[in-house]
Amino acid sequence: MPGFTPCRAAALPRPDARAVLKRLSRSTAARTTLCWVAAQYIRFIYLTGRWRIEGADIPGRFWDANEPFIIAFWHGRLLMMPYAWRRDRHINMLTSQHRDGELIARTIAHFGIGVVRGSSSRGGAAALRAMVKALGRKEYVGVTPDGPHGPRMRATDGVVAVARLADVPIIPATYGTTRRRVLPSWDRFILPLPFARGVILWGEPLRVPADADGAAIEAFRQRLEVTLTALSDEADRRCGQAPILPDVANPADAA
Repeated sequence: MPGFTPCRAAALPRPDARAVLKRLSRSTAARTTLCWVAAQYIRFIYLTGRWRIEGADIPGRFWDANEPFIIAFWHGRLLMMPYAWRRDRHINMLTSQHRDGELIARTIAHFGIGVVRGSSSRGGAAALRAMVKALGRKEYVGVTPDGPHGPRMRATDGVVAVARLADVPIIPATYGTTRRRVLPSWDRFILPLPFARGVILWGEPLRVPADADGAAIEAFRQRLEVTLTALSDEADRRCGQAPILPDVANPADAA
């Protein structure tokens, strides 16, 4: 019509997903629901996919002998790791005391996995003592050496210190899947999709000598980092996926 200018709908701001999740996580009821949904999603992914586990004889030797160890995997590969574990062996995962750590703790509780709360920034000393005590009780401990906030795929020396104090090996593990989304988070978190092929890989144990000094601990830290990254790259290769690169930890690494 002459002189008529159609009205345009006012542009509504798009909600930020992280902000929405943050608001929801403040509610106890919402946290409980979110974690239940996450656990069901993990089960759905496993049941609709074709998964195989390679190297299961490595942790199996320790499980059968009731000998504790530390399982280490990158933070971005956390989602499907409950299915790497044998259910009749109790494990405690190290999780942060932040809100995201609580969400992880509530989710993995659906798989019978306990937690030790703490991180390098908050509660680190108490968490270290709790892990050593759990291992002394012949329980098992799970650690993401680059958690809770990175740098991605760069191991801290905390897991090596625990292994030395408790005199137990570190066994690296990882997984890959043919169908996935890599989230734009600091850890490049892998979100597996249904109806995929997947592989869970176990690596060889790393033993830290009880008399290891600072230089030896650093050498084992680097060895764990390289081993775990290579294992993850191999899992991706077998699933036809491009590897996820570690963060640059030092300027020299970019050279």
